[in-house]
Amino acid sequence: MLLDVAFWVLGLVAVASAVLVFVVDSMARATYALALSFVAVGLALLLLEQSYVGVVTVLMMLMEMAVMGVYMVMYMGMNPALMPMSMVHDNRAALGVSAATFVVLAAGALLVPWPVRRGVPAPDVTAALGEALMGRQMLVMVVVSPVMVATIVTGVVLAAGRTRYDRFGDDLDASPPRDPHRGGVGR
Repeated sequence: MLLDVAFWVLGLVAVASAVLVFVVDSMARATYALALSFVAVGLALLLLEQSYVGVVTVLMMLMEMAVMGVYMVMYMGMNPALMPMSMVHDNRAALGVSAATFVVLAAGALLVPWPVRRGVPAPDVTAALGEALMGRQMLVMVVVSPVMVATIVTGVVLAAGRTRYDRFGDDLDASPPRDPHRGGVGR
């Protein structure tokens, strides 16, 4: 009974926060609402005893939204990320496309003949799902993940025209900072 209530509460949180993505008036708030929606979905998957998929969903979405937040602040500054703006563009077309997509997906779910189960489930469904998803590529993914992080960090470092070391010196003790461009705080 308690698990059923928790599942339905998480479902409501997931749907409500997904709706908030299109209701809130800033990119940062939309990002956090989307993160909350996916965390609720991941927790619901954990309640369904799909540990691997649930944990991966939570971790992947939290990291993705954290990176998105960092990039918003890094490239836009904090104020533009929080400034009011519409998250929906061309409302009529978006509503039409959304309704048509819903009808097509619902028709597919209701009209397609679903396959009948053959055999029995694996003794450890989570391990079987992990093997089906990753198979022999697990080692590749373990190696590629740090390489991707290093690539992102390197790209950001190379893209930065100047850093705090350019302004404050190698020991970060220059006062006032040597700023080749006038502006910023204390102009």
